[in-house]
Amino acid sequence: MTYVNKPRPYKKEYKQQKDRNEQPKRNARERARYAMDKKGVNRKGKDIDHVVPLSKGGSNAPSNLKLKSPSSNRSFARNSDHTVKRNKPKNANSR
Repeated sequence: MTYVNKPRPYKKEYKQQKDRNEQPKRNARERARYAMDKKGVNRKGKDIDHVVPLSKGGSNAPSNLKLKSPSSNRSFARNSDHTVKRNKPKNANSR
């Protein structure tokens, strides 16, 4: 663990997030999660997947979200900057 012998610098992390302009994106993701919870969707043990990835111009709108198992959601080929290369799972033949 990173912060075993010292306290976690929350203020520093928050400032870094603001400097990188991560806060609006994070808020949009949280609003999407809350919307699913409000509908009564049980998302325990599942990932929220974007039909059109955010890196490809997708949004956090409810129509662009679906639940998937973590293993299938994280099995996409990725570029070096962690964006999705293509919108098909690596093991597409196993369907």
